Amino acid sequence: MKIFGIDPGSMRTGYGCVETDGSRHRLVACGAISAPAHATFAEKLLVIHTSLTALLLECRPDSVAIVRSALKLGHARGVAMLAAVEAGVPVVEYTPAEIKRAVVGYGRAEKSQVQQMVKLLLGMTDVPSPHDAADALAVAICHMHAQAPARVVEAIAVARAPKSATSWRHYRP
Repeated sequence: MKIFGIDPGSMRTGYGCVETDGSRHRLVACGAISAPAHATFAEKLLVIHTSLTALLLECRPDSVAIVRSALKLGHARGVAMLAAVEAGVPVVEYTPAEIKRAVVGYGRAEKSQVQQMVKLLLGMTDVPSPHDAADALAVAICHMHAQAPARVVEAIAVARAPKSATSWRHYRP
């Protein structure tokens, strides 16, 4: 399963793609999208959209996880969601506290703690840089961890599903 994480921002939008087999995570790509400083806000949003569209085509993720944000960042978040929907990829959102809890185990963890856990979970030699990329990788890892219990529950339900008899009264060996 491939998850593409996005940390929206109007100055810099972080992205990170992680692949997992359910137990091991592997870094596919990460970085940050920056628009020229002199660009208007609308032009910055266009750069974010165009870049994310190209990255989603290149990485071909199974889903996109986005950091839930507010105010002016909402514009960048909307552009990120649009790029994902145009690529036909399901979108999920997580709050910063949910991401920190999933990655570090504590919802009020410091940014440096999140970066160190991302580095450890992905087997990287250095902390992902810039910090926007580390945040995007963290939201992707959060989504992976959120998916694992659902797969386990589904597997248990299939294993417990009645085969042919629905009660002992109808059982015939």
